Amino acid sequence: MTSLQYMSGFGNEFSSEDPRCPGSLPEGQNNPQVSPYGLYAEQLSGSAFTCPRPANKRSWLYRILPSVKHKPFTSVPCGDLTENWNEVEPDPNQLRWLPFTIPKATEKKVDFVAGLHTVCGAGDAKSRNGIGVHVYTCNTSMVDRCFNNSDGDFLIVPQQGEILITTEFGKMMVEPNEICVIQQGMCFSVDVFGETRGYILEVYGAHFELPDLGPIGANGLANPRDFLCPVAWYEDRKVPTGYTVINKYQGKLFACQQDFSPFNVVAWHGNYTPYKYNLKNFMVINCVAFDHADPSIFTVLTAKSTRPGVAIADFVIFPPRWGVADHTFRPPYYHRKTHPGGASLHSIMTPHGPDVDCFEKNSTAELKPERVAEGTMVNKQNIYMVNT
Repeated sequence: MTSLQYMSGFGNEFSSEDPRCPGSLPEGQNNPQVSPYGLYAEQLSGSAFTCPRPANKRSWLYRILPSVKHKPFTSVPCGDLTENWNEVEPDPNQLRWLPFTIPKATEKKVDFVAGLHTVCGAGDAKSRNGIGVHVYTCNTSMVDRCFNNSDGDFLIVPQQGEILITTEFGKMMVEPNEICVIQQGMCFSVDVFGETRGYILEVYGAHFELPDLGPIGANGLANPRDFLCPVAWYEDRKVPTGYTVINKYQGKLFACQQDFSPFNVVAWHGNYTPYKYNLKNFMVINCVAFDHADPSIFTVLTAKSTRPGVAIADFVIFPPRWGVADHTFRPPYYHRKTHPGGASLHSIMTPHGPDVDCFEKNSTAELKPERVAEGTMVNKQNIYMVNT
């Protein structure tokens, strides 16, 4: 397909209109009596109206038909998606999952929504405080179906196979070693190109933001300019047989029908958008003398809690980098805190760290400069749950 276009920046005030409809963005106001081309003006809010300006998130969408034009929602099966953490007894032991099996398309066609599997979580979508960790496995594209999450934001991490995500704001191609964030309330559909698998970190009641840099200074880690937001794209398509909108609400799935594509936004402006980021652009900060810095220096995005300095969830990576520390055991140290396609869980205050072979090898290794994690990328969703 034709190379997709993007706009650069994190949390910027963006504006975009499909070039097929020049002048479709109203000038000087958000909600004119009659919008250009007879479009409907619709605001999507990602925060309360009265939030302070730095935290106020909203975008104005100009669409062919308003999104309210749908039939009633009805409950549908949730499959392996859940937020009932009481289904299993608490277990403080270190847990590890083998790679989740991707169904063969010849045996059963599974799209992104049908292939969602919850691994773990904490908190509650109803109280707007907590997280869910999911895996998706799928082999077919979503056809005349889209997904909308009323509970929170999805941070999507492809592990196998690229995904083409169509949103109300435009299209994004997301490949392994990239991430994307679809924020609360945004409709999206996922196209795949074979057997596909990845991870999802969902947060309730907060949005992802860049971590504060403190003494690092003005630059470093994930730089704002490297985040990419889609440009406006629309389809004016009727679906007489019915288009299905699947909504995640209070941990359950609901579906409604409409007779048109929801991706009918001709133009939009605002600071509440989906976005993607290539992890190779992460500017690593590392120790150059001795000992380890804490893994928080590898934080790409954070979702802050109401408690200063404590996150609901951090998304952390361990990218390829130079290891040069002297007189130091270079692998991650043993600690207590909160495989490709697999997953592991280290519960709060359960000790974990390197295994025996790793310990013995690195306790006697010659400490010369070396490339660490070359040819691999470890994504670590560090989760700190705060009870409020």
